[in-house]
Amino acid sequence: MNIFDRKELNTRFWRYLSSSILITLSGALGVIVDSVIVGHLIGGDGVSAINLNSTMIQLLLTISLIIASGGGMMVGYALGRKEYNRARYIFTQSTLGSLVVGVLFTVVGVLFTDQIASILCQNEQLHGMVSDYLNVVLLGAPAYMLMWGISTMISVDGSPRLASLAIIIDNIVNLLLDIVFIEYLDMGVAGSSLATVVGHVVGIAIMLLHFRSRSRVLSLSFKGGRLKEWRGIISQGAPLAVASVCLTLLLFTSNKIVLGAVGREGIFVFSVSMNLLQVYNLFLAGTCRSLQTLGAVLIGERNSDGVRFVFGKSLKFITVAMIVTCAYVWVFPSSIAMLFGAEGADIIAECNYALRIFAVSFIPFCYIYFIMIVFKLLAFNRMSLFISLLLSLTVIPVIMLMAQYAPEYIWYSYLVAYIIEIVAIFIVYKVARMDVKTRIANL
Repeated sequence: MNIFDRKELNTRFWRYLSSSILITLSGALGVIVDSVIVGHLIGGDGVSAINLNSTMIQLLLTISLIIASGGGMMVGYALGRKEYNRARYIFTQSTLGSLVVGVLFTVVGVLFTDQIASILCQNEQLHGMVSDYLNVVLLGAPAYMLMWGISTMISVDGSPRLASLAIIIDNIVNLLLDIVFIEYLDMGVAGSSLATVVGHVVGIAIMLLHFRSRSRVLSLSFKGGRLKEWRGIISQGAPLAVASVCLTLLLFTSNKIVLGAVGREGIFVFSVSMNLLQVYNLFLAGTCRSLQTLGAVLIGERNSDGVRFVFGKSLKFITVAMIVTCAYVWVFPSSIAMLFGAEGADIIAECNYALRIFAVSFIPFCYIYFIMIVFKLLAFNRMSLFISLLLSLTVIPVIMLMAQYAPEYIWYSYLVAYIIEIVAIFIVYKVARMDVKTRIANL
């Protein structure tokens, strides 16, 4: 790659990365801001209720990953090969698919909210809050689905800055309405959930301005493709979706195990720690989203040097971000605990202890997830699927064993599980004799 190309690609990388991080910020802040404000205005039970609802939000994200991320990668490949009609067709299928799924979740919410809340939470003191928050999430499911889907598509179509602007305004609206709905309208945790949904609606409206641009390629069209494009969309999104399904199962199982093993105070500590994961995920998911979007276009162009360059930049950024985040948590854990409304010396001390352990635990998680994305982009589909299954399913038996035989070490469950996963990935990689460098060279 010549110097001019390297500079140009570096500019593209940072433009896509900043946009992707802000897009990821939408999902992260939708949980973190809600938890912080609820923790101070409602209390620790409100924070726990939001965490117990994370299973449903993760399920929505899972389906979005199948449709939006898979479709986004397919559109990226098509744009790189200048197959514009096919790109439009895939975009249409993906967008309509997201809308239909969102509406189905809304119907389920109207009919079965209380039953689903009972599955998510068996604690009588928390059940009412869980149900109130869940009801709004399900009613606003189309907004969740379209927000993630459209932001992916307009980014790959050349408008990452517009997506960034939409996300910023989305989160400002969410923050302001959190305070209005909870403090002044006395809507409780339901107000927090409603603020997130309204923010997403505003963000979607802003992103739709992209389709008025003359430079855009994507538009709704049923020409240039075939129904079997869904195979490609699902195939591309499958590893991410499987990882998300496993994470959904993990969140559900972990919440039940922790609540049973260490009670209400323990689930609050665990909820604060899981919000720390949102911070790591802000950098990880943002980088991987950028890597998928830009990497798919470069692979479509058969630009092996560009692919290698983007891989390297992404890995360096994630590494620096993780080191800074982990260092902050180790030095100032109390600031995080109190941010979420932790009160009392014992609770703050336990939060500090757990946060430091999870700060280290999430580092191997980030590397494992990044490796999965690289394998997926390079069409090592089986390896990518294998890693996506490992990501969460390994944690479940570990946390179950810890809860039963050593509950005092339950916060170490994630770290132990991710170390096991890294060893397993290394062994399978060597046995299968896969060569990433050769695959990139043969693009």
